[in-house]
Amino acid sequence: MRASLARAFAVPALLLLTAACGAEPNVTAPSATTAPVVAGKKINLGPDQHRVRAEKVDAIAAQVPKEIAADGKLTVGYSGTSSPPLVFPATDDTTLIGVETDIAQLVADVLGLEISPQTSSWENLFLASKSGKYEVVFNNVTVTEERKDTYDFATYRIDQLGWQVPENSPIKQIAKPADIAGLRVSVGSGTNQEKILLDWDKQNKDAGLKPVEILYYEKYGDVLLGLKSGRIQAYFGPNPAIAYNIAVSGGSRIVGTFSGAGPDLQGLIAVMTKKDNGLVKPLNEALNTVIKNGKYKEVLERWGLANEAIRESQINPPGLPRQES
Repeated sequence: MRASLARAFAVPALLLLTAACGAEPNVTAPSATTAPVVAGKKINLGPDQHRVRAEKVDAIAAQVPKEIAADGKLTVGYSGTSSPPLVFPATDDTTLIGVETDIAQLVADVLGLEISPQTSSWENLFLASKSGKYEVVFNNVTVTEERKDTYDFATYRIDQLGWQVPENSPIKQIAKPADIAGLRVSVGSGTNQEKILLDWDKQNKDAGLKPVEILYYEKYGDVLLGLKSGRIQAYFGPNPAIAYNIAVSGGSRIVGTFSGAGPDLQGLIAVMTKKDNGLVKPLNEALNTVIKNGKYKEVLERWGLANEAIRESQINPPGLPRQES
């Protein structure tokens, strides 16, 4: 998809869940008695999720490599950092819930496997996938050309990044590199949005504009505190997490969205698996099965992310271009 399509996706993503503003950011987990309402629906934050389930498809399950299927389990890697509505702990502080866990469940159902959830840091997700310790990773991973050298991908959502600023910020819009010149900005280390931010900063420096001051925080809660205190002026991160926080807690605004694959390509989120391990094709077919039977749509609507749906899962599509050395 080229730039025109990326722009077409940007408008609904910007509108996602931004109405409930005003309160200060809440950096603690909501309790069971204060379940948030997102996109007009109350979100179940408890450990008993009543997840949307799918039926096993024997023809697809038979394609899973024998060494992976032997134990009857699909080892799924998630980041241990709480990031609603993607992956975060339920009110028991143990059970992982979110759109990523729900889609992983659908795929495992089609493959006839039981999920074995594993958590680690963002960086270790890639190491564990490369080694085969994690058979798949469902964690808002964007397809990039560099990652395709080591991993296989089957897509399941569009990738939108968002710019978050405090509610009282004078910043009205961030749409191009010059808009962030001289700002104190936070971004996740090792992410594709960091690559985009560094590229924007380089463009500003080459144009004689002020450089960006980048501050890194491991937890999104620390980002919110940084925005509230004024330590940072803007945060560049996954649009679903930002929009969810604004809908639930208020206190900040989205002032721009951007494709996770850069200005000329619509970014795509995908399940990641070790390259050439034989798993990507059944993963892809499982995703297309739940897309066609409507289970996928149910999950996205449940978490207020219906506007990030894709029509068809693809294997290793064009991704974020390689960075210039």
